[in-house]
Amino acid sequence: MDKFVIQGGRALRGSVRVAGSKNAVLPVLAASLLTDEPLIVPNAPDVSDVRSMLKVLESLGSQVTRRADGALVVCSAGAPGAEATWEHVRRMRGSVTVLGPLLARTHRACVSLPGGCVIGVRPIDLHLKGMRALGAEVSLDGGDVRAHAVRGLVGNELYLGGPQGPTVLGTANVMMAATLAKGRTVLHGAACEPEVVDLGECLIKMGAKIRGLGSPRLEIEGVTRLHGAEHAVIPDRIEAGTFVIAGAITGGAVRVENCRPDHLMILLERMAEAELPYDYGDDWIATVPYDTREHRPRPTDVTTLPYPAFPTDLQAQWMALMTTARGMSLISETIFPDRYMHVAELMRMGANIRRQGASAIVMGPANLSGAQVMASDLRASAALVLAGLIARGVTEVHRVYHIDRGYEQIEKRLSALGASIVRVDEHASIDTSEPSEDASTLPVRELTPQTAATAQG
Repeated sequence: MDKFVIQGGRALRGSVRVAGSKNAVLPVLAASLLTDEPLIVPNAPDVSDVRSMLKVLESLGSQVTRRADGALVVCSAGAPGAEATWEHVRRMRGSVTVLGPLLARTHRACVSLPGGCVIGVRPIDLHLKGMRALGAEVSLDGGDVRAHAVRGLVGNELYLGGPQGPTVLGTANVMMAATLAKGRTVLHGAACEPEVVDLGECLIKMGAKIRGLGSPRLEIEGVTRLHGAEHAVIPDRIEAGTFVIAGAITGGAVRVENCRPDHLMILLERMAEAELPYDYGDDWIATVPYDTREHRPRPTDVTTLPYPAFPTDLQAQWMALMTTARGMSLISETIFPDRYMHVAELMRMGANIRRQGASAIVMGPANLSGAQVMASDLRASAALVLAGLIARGVTEVHRVYHIDRGYEQIEKRLSALGASIVRVDEHASIDTSEPSEDASTLPVRELTPQTAATAQG
């Protein structure tokens, strides 16, 4: 098992390229089960969640190849198996998206209840509601979802919203199932996230008939078969946001390339509100350097809500940033109200945070210092790495297998930006005799004039 060792106090500088979206590629890979022809994803990230999904598909009989150019080729020729066991599904929640494709193509499925990050209760009742609405008989037996539709799925009209709003994976699952159902399906309360739109665009390339992508009302006209396709998934907006925050928290000049600023407008709005300078173009966002001794961010109030509002997957990273703000920030988590396991670890580093129900009050600025901290989930681990970048001394982040689920070699990419971060074995001894430089004392290399503008409030 590995850990990250971070020597804090360096302003980041340089460019980083965003990978394909982890959250988009998982259901796209599941969509390969809908056809017996190859599905090609040229920009699938090489992260552990993708590798886990590929193992699920291989257990169902799919042939998986990663070409020399990095493209993934998945072919589910013949009738795929119908059972995705706990051994393969337990590692991540996205694996539940094989349920809809299996039901649509083979008319039966047995999928173990999924695992994933420990961020609160995340039931799949809306997934099951959708399958039942399409005519499947569904039951839970020994931790497995068992479903069958002897005569195939039949289109229907249904509402798919829940207490915390739309379900992203549930929308994906039902949309995939409906592509091969008889007749028309109308989904009300569908998720509008870019990852859902991306999946829909992939399905359309495969021959599906879908209207309303990006809106809460989707219409799917069932077809008799789908064919193979090549589909590049959208850039990972959460990875992009994490690197933007990394630049901002260190007062550095980081240009995040191959991203979609239109997918992160709420983050940029909050950056402007915090008086953190940045600029952006069609496919890039750049933080503008500032003296962290002279300038502290303004405190902000952030509430996580479904897209296009502030994403829950950036909540922990934003909290790390707000520990540097001068004053009180309020963060409210409405998607996963228990997603605060990073709070205790940030407090170990000196953060002043108080939780009240589904909200957290962050008092700043905190004088963070290096500590031994434990990652509890994917985004919490990213927040601890960000905090380590500005903490005095050495921070050791344990259980970094969490961050490997969604960030490809993040330590190497941060190192290329000037961070002092290494991956070592958990039991390695570390020499901490050399003090770190404070980020505010480091010389700052200016970006090009194009990136030197600040946000307009």
